[in-house]
Amino acid sequence: TVAAQRQRCLDWFAEVCRRTARMVVAWMRVGFVHGVMNTDNMSILGLTIDYGPYGWLENYDPDWTPNTTDAERRRYRYGQQPQIALWNLVQLANALHPLIEDTAPLEQALGEYGNCFSAAWSRMMADKLGLRQFVQPDDDALVNDLLGLLAAVETDMTLFFRALPRCPLPAAAAAVDTDAVLTTLAAAYYVPGQIDGAYRAQLARWFTRYAARASADGADTGSRRARMDAVNPLYVLRNYLAQIAIDAAEAGDFSKVQELLEVLRHPYIEQAGVAHLAQRRPDWARQRAGCSMLSCSS
Repeated sequence: TVAAQRQRCLDWFAEVCRRTARMVVAWMRVGFVHGVMNTDNMSILGLTIDYGPYGWLENYDPDWTPNTTDAERRRYRYGQQPQIALWNLVQLANALHPLIEDTAPLEQALGEYGNCFSAAWSRMMADKLGLRQFVQPDDDALVNDLLGLLAAVETDMTLFFRALPRCPLPAAAAAVDTDAVLTTLAAAYYVPGQIDGAYRAQLARWFTRYAARASADGADTGSRRARMDAVNPLYVLRNYLAQIAIDAAEAGDFSKVQELLEVLRHPYIEQAGVAHLAQRRPDWARQRAGCSMLSCSS
């Protein structure tokens, strides 16, 4: 019947919304920025496709886009990706409207995006912090304050989260050893001179809350670290690494391409002899074409 066909279409659209939400949460988890989220570059299967000027966050900056043509408006910046995905789904709903002939069920299906995104985001952030469950609203505040901490100074997102489970947690009621925490996180900071007294105090306050939360969660240190390492990659395809491999390949040396391919097959597992692939972006690559931003024709 016509009613049954409409319902199948609505069920399908709701599933597209859910898959899109899960995909974008996965992007946010590892700091991936698609760079060109036009409607034709989005997959109804919830797969990442047609990314030209892509990038991974080096220092955590929600306003960063890898797309030179997006530099002025920053429509597709890292922190905007959830909203743009929803906007694209609304356009798909508009295209489906002549088949459904009713706005309300399409809006209800669109609601699946927000519901799924919220649940997946909470689960994702709990995993990144090594928590067995996400408790609202306290954990929302903990996460939001962490993101503020990451943005306070130039902090490599990938290296920070990878180092976090290796930071020493204080014993109950003991003060945080801020020096020890900073030493453990040192590889994540691009400009050590930015680590002033105000930042140290901000870090100490957040880490005190995090240590108490991790203790209340009840997981032992080994389990917490394993949970975090399973979702916080050590290796990501940083643009400068890709550019080094491209430069070598253009000169006839494909060994760096092969090295990247092999290492990135297992991005969560520390591998021998490839420490150079798990380092923050060097200063020479900060503004170099291909290492910081790309165009759609790159």
